[in-house]
Amino acid sequence: MQSNFDTFLERFANQIQNIFHVETDINKLSLERGLPKEVWSKIMETKPLSVAIPEQFGGRGSHAKECLSVLSAASYESLSLSLVMGINMALFLEPLTKYGNADVQKEVFHKFLNEKAMGGLMLTEPDFGSDALNMQTFYEQKGEEYHIKGKKHWQGLTGMADFWLVVARKKMETEKLSRDVSFFITDNALDAQKINVNQYFNNPGLYMIPYGLNTIEVTVPKSHKLESKSTGIKMMLDILHRSRMQFPGMAMGFIKRMLDESIQRCSTREIGGKPLSVLDSVKFQLSRIQSSYTLCSGMCAHSATHSGIDQDLSGQGLEANSIKALVTDLMNESANICAQLSGANGFQLEHVAGRGIMDSRPFQIFEGVNEMLYTQISGIIEKQMKKQQVKNLYDFLSKSNYCNKVVDRFKETLQFNLPTGMMQRQQVTLGKVLARLISLQYVKTIVDKGYRKDLFENCVKHMHMDIKKLLSNLSLCNDAQPIFQYAENSDWRKFT
Repeated sequence: MQSNFDTFLERFANQIQNIFHVETDINKLSLERGLPKEVWSKIMETKPLSVAIPEQFGGRGSHAKECLSVLSAASYESLSLSLVMGINMALFLEPLTKYGNADVQKEVFHKFLNEKAMGGLMLTEPDFGSDALNMQTFYEQKGEEYHIKGKKHWQGLTGMADFWLVVARKKMETEKLSRDVSFFITDNALDAQKINVNQYFNNPGLYMIPYGLNTIEVTVPKSHKLESKSTGIKMMLDILHRSRMQFPGMAMGFIKRMLDESIQRCSTREIGGKPLSVLDSVKFQLSRIQSSYTLCSGMCAHSATHSGIDQDLSGQGLEANSIKALVTDLMNESANICAQLSGANGFQLEHVAGRGIMDSRPFQIFEGVNEMLYTQISGIIEKQMKKQQVKNLYDFLSKSNYCNKVVDRFKETLQFNLPTGMMQRQQVTLGKVLARLISLQYVKTIVDKGYRKDLFENCVKHMHMDIKKLLSNLSLCNDAQPIFQYAENSDWRKFT
């Protein structure tokens, strides 16, 4: 089976490389809004989305390892393309596989495999953003049908996807909306289920992917409602946590590309008769990207075995948030370093690093703004420490399963009691520390199985540096507050 998948993956990688570098020019395509239909059609010829479709419907079985590998292969050439694959897999196909009606699955999967269909998720609303549980899109059941009405925005593949998962709240007899949420499948080919696009957004990165504002006023049959085994909120958490745990797949190829481009550039570009790679500051920057590559490798290995659709991830917020927040920070840092090392060329949109800065930036925002996720990470650990009546951070972490294999290396740094009544900015800082320790443990797990120790040791050095810097912000908290009415007596020209 592995040999079969290797052939499948190689065919997909070769296909997109040929499309982007031989038949067309990815540097020009990446600056256009959307991709020409013929380009999408050729990309989909290798059926990359089959990895997220069950075998009984003609797919490869929805194995997390294969999904992550396809995402990585795509992101090496195009982060936008990888995100398209990620949206389809994690936010449509996997939820449909786990929670969908069998007859609907058969029909939809057939169109994905044979008609190159695509699907996405409609969750975010104009007035609520991350406050998803207060969404105002609602549904009412009338006989054997559900009527859904509302507005959604910033959905990747707006106006392009054939199918959507629409999230809504039930309208009660009191006209109030239920606290719980439900998911519904819509088919844009049917007039009663077609979702209209009001406006397309001019997003500054990820040009290949259309985003916009949508008006929903559709009717779907009962069979199009996803069925949760418990509550809709738990189903939503399961879906979102699984999606966040697949971010390393999109990050893996992208960070590897930034690393390869940077090494190539610094090995061939000469200053004063010597390559850039001999400069100490350049070595440091290259090792930073390499450290990100190492951390991402550990995350991919963890997600491959812990994010399958057979597992309930609704309670895995600590792990999912740590992975998503840290790996997206690493993506953007890697792109910035690569652009810096590439000199003036790196700040052209046609350059893979210059484009990568803007393409990777929204990853730190969508599916949970990173500052919010880091705050939640900190809150989870604080709550557990309080429950166990442990105040010392090292004492708690050394006995936990989160990072007990690596925390001894940081004993001196982590040997302190958490401050009481931390400000949110301190919680964000603590969340960043915890995310690094948790992710480093994922790397240690694969090192024990034979992964390169030299990459791991270099990564540990960078984590030591990061964590010490972060903890200095925790103990010496900057409590500066914004002065909103700042204009008076702040015009410098009056004082010269």
